[in-house]
Amino acid sequence: MKRPILIHPDPRLKKVCAPVPDLSDDLRRLADDMLETMYDAPGIGLAAPQVGVLRRLIVMDCVKDEGAAPRPLVMFNPEIKAASDEVATYEEGCLSIPEQFAEVTRPEAVDVAWIDRDGQERFETFDGLWATCVQHEIDHLNGKLFIDHLGAMRRQMITRKMQKLKREQARA
Repeated sequence: MKRPILIHPDPRLKKVCAPVPDLSDDLRRLADDMLETMYDAPGIGLAAPQVGVLRRLIVMDCVKDEGAAPRPLVMFNPEIKAASDEVATYEEGCLSIPEQFAEVTRPEAVDVAWIDRDGQERFETFDGLWATCVQHEIDHLNGKLFIDHLGAMRRQMITRKMQKLKREQARA
């Protein structure tokens, strides 16, 4: 089931999310809903607070090549264990900040530990777009948006655009 995506500024997007104590069928259903919502948007990542659930859960799939098999990842309690000294800059966007993009510099590679939808502990090193995406989504779990990496003027300009968009949507 597709879920509505919260649009910035929404106070829930600035909250630190609680860990998932143990997996339930409801949480697995939430993960499935989040994947459906992300693919439909379309996006490459989605965090639970973006659909109004303040739990440490992200989904992502950075496979973009035409005809390539999708690689949906469901991560409960994801945690960055190590980050490279090398950095990479990508133009980031966010489903909660539609049609706004900015270059953000982050570590080029990260080691991440998480619990998968079957309750198994997983560990993987991500680089490139996957590393950027997982860091962006984990930021969401800590109440941080990609615009928080920008200068104050640019951040305020984007926030004002989102406030205007929300007013327009409320009138529609």
